[in-house]
Amino acid sequence: QGSELSGWAMGRWTYEGIDLNHNFADLNTALWDAEDNDLVPHEFPNHYIPIPEYYTFANATVAPETRAVIDWMQRYPFVLSANLHGGELVVTYPFDMTRTYWKAQELTPTADDGVFRWLATVYATSNLAMASEERRLCHYDDFTRSGNIINGANWHTVPGSMNDFSYLHTNCFEITVELSCDKFPHASELPAEWENNRESLLLYMEQVHRGIKGVVRDGDTEQGIANAIISVDGINHDVRT
Repeated sequence: QGSELSGWAMGRWTYEGIDLNHNFADLNTALWDAEDNDLVPHEFPNHYIPIPEYYTFANATVAPETRAVIDWMQRYPFVLSANLHGGELVVTYPFDMTRTYWKAQELTPTADDGVFRWLATVYATSNLAMASEERRLCHYDDFTRSGNIINGANWHTVPGSMNDFSYLHTNCFEITVELSCDKFPHASELPAEWENNRESLLLYMEQVHRGIKGVVRDGDTEQGIANAIISVDGINHDVRT
């Protein structure tokens, strides 16, 4: 709906008045509370965190679109994802929510911060608009100083983001790509936007081949073992097969 002249928030909410950008379950708070009480990971998982019961109630303020995406995530074991936004030229990575709940901005890295920074950098450095030496600032933030990537919470806190939910509930690594200063580009500009992002999208998808891959098998039967938990020393975030 609308255009930039009518305000950036126009069209952000659904017909029911729900902001989808903040509509996923807040799993961060439960994890951090458990960490503060030394319950992770022996009594409280640091991965595949269950959805709170209140969020599943029929009268919970959860959009049908959000529920559909969560069902989709639970049905398929995605490992890499990106969502596309407009309004800036930067790639953000989790966590999107600040650990100090009353702070609007705070560096809040995940246990896999190195991987997320790499994924964001892969996209940002191959994006023609972000990498251009002639690019102008969209607003007042100069993201070129940080290589056009930023920890989401260190930019502005977003409780209930899909990125944080993906990481904590499904083990999928997800980033947000702010791919244009203009939230409402004209149709004639779309071919150029595609060229700006084509190589970035391809390189980003290729990153699924990084890291350890394989099948966890039973030593006697050689059958694959479902839901095996893999822990890596020094990384406080396990992965489930």
